Amino acid sequence: MSRRRRDSGSVWMILPLYFFTLIFVAGPLIYMVALSFAVPNETHGVNWAFTLDNYRRILDPVYLDTFAQSFRLAVTSTVIICLLGYPFGYFMARMEPGRKKKAMLFLMLPFWVNSLIRLYGWIIILQNKGLLNYILKALGIIEKPMKILYSYPAIVVGMVYVLLPFMILSVYSSAEKLDWSLIEAARDLGASRTKAFWTITFKLTIPGLLSGIILTFIPSMGLFFIADILGGNKIVLVGSLIQEQMTRGSNWPFAAALAVVLMALTTAMIILYRKITNVKELEGIG
Repeated sequence: MSRRRRDSGSVWMILPLYFFTLIFVAGPLIYMVALSFAVPNETHGVNWAFTLDNYRRILDPVYLDTFAQSFRLAVTSTVIICLLGYPFGYFMARMEPGRKKKAMLFLMLPFWVNSLIRLYGWIIILQNKGLLNYILKALGIIEKPMKILYSYPAIVVGMVYVLLPFMILSVYSSAEKLDWSLIEAARDLGASRTKAFWTITFKLTIPGLLSGIILTFIPSMGLFFIADILGGNKIVLVGSLIQEQMTRGSNWPFAAALAVVLMALTTAMIILYRKITNVKELEGIG
């Protein structure tokens, strides 16, 4: 009897979560998919007539180039974030508890400030008369100010700055769980530090690295506000295209189709990540 009561109590506790997921997650996604097959009215609203024209329109070279441009930017940002974030997360996991807490505090500090305000701070740094050009001129490295702001490198800098903490935290959480005695054993058996790192440490922290890649690559495909602020609308991303179709073009079905394709790409990335991590777990068990 008591077990039945516990089961019924747990069901009533889970029901609000199911309702929340159904109303605020599944509902909007289903509506977006349905909207992607609708026809936009000439004035306002949509006509609920089934069509595949919205998806055919995506195959236009202009829109395919937007997806390719977004993909290139996401790959570039993710590679730089991996190169910077992995060593940071790894060495932070090896710090003493006191220093580890301080490093974590400094890492979380930027999240206390709105991301838009932080990006406007980068405008002050990267503009022609900004802090970066002032320092480079003072050191005699350059004679004329470099035009960094409103360019592709400026967008990459913004992407790396916003998404780097997610990579660091992912690698840190994976490296902190390492059994360091395995590395010591490998060293005692004659393995060099480099060999011990690549054969043990790196393999055991691959799940954290992959989760960091997912957390950085997927958002970088759609973070249009970074391209708008630091790129000056010179580089159009998929997120920018969706926003433009919803606000200026009033073509919500086409915007929904773009969002569905973007969601399909990100879902494929997550499935690939799950398969790779499952294979790594099986290798570890074997």
